[in-house]
Amino acid sequence: MLGFVLTKNQSQRASVYWLLGASLFFYAWWNPIYMWLLLGSISFNFIFGGLIYKNKNSVFLFVGVTLNIFLLVYFKYSNFFLEAITPITETTIPRVDIVLPLAISFFTFQQIAYLVDVYRGARAVDNYFDYALFVAFFPQLIAGPIVRHDEFFPQLAKSLKRSPRLLDIAVGVTIFTIGLFKKTILGDGLANYADPVFDAAATGASVNFLDSWVGVLAFTFQIYFDFSGYSDMAIGLARLFGIRLPINFYSPYKSLNISEFWRRWHISLSRFLLDYLYIPLGGNRGNALQTVGNLMIVMVLGGLW
Repeated sequence: MLGFVLTKNQSQRASVYWLLGASLFFYAWWNPIYMWLLLGSISFNFIFGGLIYKNKNSVFLFVGVTLNIFLLVYFKYSNFFLEAITPITETTIPRVDIVLPLAISFFTFQQIAYLVDVYRGARAVDNYFDYALFVAFFPQLIAGPIVRHDEFFPQLAKSLKRSPRLLDIAVGVTIFTIGLFKKTILGDGLANYADPVFDAAATGASVNFLDSWVGVLAFTFQIYFDFSGYSDMAIGLARLFGIRLPINFYSPYKSLNISEFWRRWHISLSRFLLDYLYIPLGGNRGNALQTVGNLMIVMVLGGLW
């Protein structure tokens, strides 16, 4: 944050470079090798975004989206598919030694949305470093939300032109602190009650009635406070830089039905699936069979997440 403030006093471009460098360092801290995967994905989609914008050719969009999904499937489901075909081939296929890269679902889906938006008429980002910052922006890189480029760049431009505001800093620190409390105190605290029960069940041990309910309820609220906390921390961190991320979690346990729960739990993912898959497929505008088919396709892609 201090480095961002200092570079703003020099030039707007220096601020972008500093924030991008900090974001890449943040990602590389987990495993430096996978930073090159992130940069490769960014470079690929930046190039294809430009090709789609210049040519308005659906072939470029198809290739770009397909390769993004292939990358996601390869890292997340290679061993799953190998295990699935083993009974069919009646041969033992060795597992692939793959470590799932952090945030691959988030930065893949975010860039698919970017390619589709460009194909629909949005202007492609013409500066590589700006685009890289849009994808790698560390407050939302690891846990979302999925942000559209027309939400991010106007706010970034406005933030770079003005001095940091005390209101943004105060609100950002407050929201981040609340999120940190939810994750580390509530979420991690409940894990101490949920994990032993599920670990025992995984080993085949008998779990009594009371312990079962304690474990299930503890896990229910553990995942609630985990994701709620992560969402708050992302919003708080981004607010420190003058960026307002969209709300990604809105009290889903208050929902009155499954549809409302779906809209409240992972809001940006639901929006992505609705705007970039369900509606383009036809939504519920066809007959009942077509609607069910569209829903099934959406659920499959959502499952890849």
